[in-house]
Amino acid sequence: MMEKDTYLKNPCRELSIPYWKAKQTVIPDGIKIVHQDHFQEDAYTQFVDEPYFRLQHDLKNISAPCLPQGYSLCDASPRDFAGHINACYHDIQISEAELQNYTTRPVYVPSLWLAVRNNQTGEIAATGIAELDSECGEGILEWIQVSEKERGYGLGRYLVLELLWRMKDMARFATVSGECENPSHPESLYRKCGFTGNDIWHVLRKRV
Repeated sequence: MMEKDTYLKNPCRELSIPYWKAKQTVIPDGIKIVHQDHFQEDAYTQFVDEPYFRLQHDLKNISAPCLPQGYSLCDASPRDFAGHINACYHDIQISEAELQNYTTRPVYVPSLWLAVRNNQTGEIAATGIAELDSECGEGILEWIQVSEKERGYGLGRYLVLELLWRMKDMARFATVSGECENPSHPESLYRKCGFTGNDIWHVLRKRV
């Protein structure tokens, strides 16, 4: 396992996932994870390639964001979060039990679970989950999603900036990752919120 000091010199370049998670993750057979610097497409023709970006934020010069008009923060259970996440993605499903397990992780911080409600409909319009690795001082954005019919009103930007605002006195830096080819273009959102970097990781799954 990589030393923490090595990771902290360049987190997004050194590992494809946060340090705390890498310590307890075993890569399954048939999967390779390769940084862009070492990736040669011709060498991995037997694999399906899914590229992921990984970005970093220095948590400086952050101002408290304002919720878009007509929305408010609300309480939500792991069941509510799971239901909203599953409604926002066509190719991702997460169970209530899985999210409940998040609350037992050493990186769990209750104040970094956000749910936003549409005041008119009473329905959850957006949710976001972040975690905190106190050993590294790393804040980690895990889930950021906005209901399809609620997009375009600034809710995604609000969630990201609000989580960064809440983490700024807890963490030294923050990281986020996501699919490079996601049609909703999350990388653009994170860059607009101050994330930087050019690290790409290729998750390669053996063809069957």
